[in-house]
Amino acid sequence: MTIIAPANEQTDIAALARGGRTNVFGFLLRLAARLPFLFIAGRLYGAAALGRFAAAIIVVEFAAQFATLGLKRGLAQELSRRTRPSANIVADALLLSVSGAGVLAFVLWLFPEPMFPHGGSTLLEHLLPITILPMAIGDIALAALAYRFDVGATVRARAVVEPWTLSIAAGALYYVNSTDGLAIAYMLSIFGATATALVPLVKSYGLPKQWRPDVLGLGRLTLANLPLAGADAVEWGTRKLDIAILAQFAPAEAVGVYYVAQQIASLPQKLKSSFEPILGPVITRNLAENNLPAIARQLCQVGFWITAAQAGIALALGIPAKAVMGLVGPHFVGGTGAAAFLLLAEVMAAPAVVSEAALIYIAPVRNLIISLGTIVVQAGLTVAFILFLRSLPDWDLPPWMAVDAAHLPFYQAAAVAAALALTLALASAVKSRLVRYLLGGKVSNWRWALVAAALPTAAIGWAAHWLPEWLELLAGIPAMLACYMAMIWKLGFGPEDRVLFRKAEAVVAG
Repeated sequence: MTIIAPANEQTDIAALARGGRTNVFGFLLRLAARLPFLFIAGRLYGAAALGRFAAAIIVVEFAAQFATLGLKRGLAQELSRRTRPSANIVADALLLSVSGAGVLAFVLWLFPEPMFPHGGSTLLEHLLPITILPMAIGDIALAALAYRFDVGATVRARAVVEPWTLSIAAGALYYVNSTDGLAIAYMLSIFGATATALVPLVKSYGLPKQWRPDVLGLGRLTLANLPLAGADAVEWGTRKLDIAILAQFAPAEAVGVYYVAQQIASLPQKLKSSFEPILGPVITRNLAENNLPAIARQLCQVGFWITAAQAGIALALGIPAKAVMGLVGPHFVGGTGAAAFLLLAEVMAAPAVVSEAALIYIAPVRNLIISLGTIVVQAGLTVAFILFLRSLPDWDLPPWMAVDAAHLPFYQAAAVAAALALTLALASAVKSRLVRYLLGGKVSNWRWALVAAALPTAAIGWAAHWLPEWLELLAGIPAMLACYMAMIWKLGFGPEDRVLFRKAEAVVAG
């Protein structure tokens, strides 16, 4: 028997699907721009320069993430209360983020050592902390626009302007200033993306009227959003802690190779962000109506969409990972193992990501505690794996098990990625159980159709592996994606799922 979902729930699912379609298109644009940057950075600048660049921007981006003070997701809750004009609430959020960003940027400018663990920084590279301010402003602007279901602004800023500016500027600046080219290109891309976000923000909300900064209100908002800020920082940190720790133990070349693997593997992660900006407003409204069953159904729906997409991309990029890494340069083939584990980690993370979308609103403190525990476990596993591998050359092992010093950094990179995959699998199990308990209903993104689609896809990938590398990439990857999508569409997607691929407003929920 088919059950028609209530009208408001139909609208929610249609909004989720519409936002997902827009941002999946943005994902494809980001993919088209990210690969040229990796090719340019790897072939022109080299692994060592890319490793130093990666170590620096990780610290900068972490500071920017914390500077938003949880308002990327907390802003939806604040706007849903409608106690003041929306433009004034957004202005308060921007002021709060700019204040935090300014302090963090100044601290990093005074003490730049965390950005440059391998030394050798230049004067222009020391200016990287100034990007913390536009990054924080852009995040708040895009969060405000997402509250009004304007996901197109995120696509333009994050999937068009930012990556393409980075790629084009990095290529052009190599012939002008090869030492600072990556840093300058990065700064240009961040400022360009923020400008692109601010224009639609002003058009949508207008300028604040009769606005006075509410100092006490800002203080209360900061305290209320600390659990969200912590959860955001920890969630972001789990994807960056690996490279930060590796930078302390491995040479810059190995960090550069790992960074490329991470950038390739993080492409499926962007699909999660396809729905995150829309999930927040939908969940907060259903919470206000105490409609917990609707939230559970929406999490199941979106969770399956994310998992299905991430699994397909992980197979398509993971099986020919050696050929994909080789595109950037022969030296980067050593990161094949790391790329495979990182792609697996993104699939393992899907349940945690979807569960957290609700937990940050219904159990923010417990979610933060679990997130903190997750990052502690990750740090412990990462360091333990690295130290274990570093001790292997001293062991009396058979020749086929021996690890030579030249390849040790690449083994360490793979071990770091494996630690991340294990940690995210554990976090997914814990957060899924908690959200199921709190919502009082089943919340699962698993369907057996995923296995049915993965098996023939893997078989095609195995067969394509025997082809020349260029043909494996040009023919094998499209063939795997086509097979996977056809199987998922036929076996996994019901009428309520196929709304993702059409523009109809009414949906049928099973």
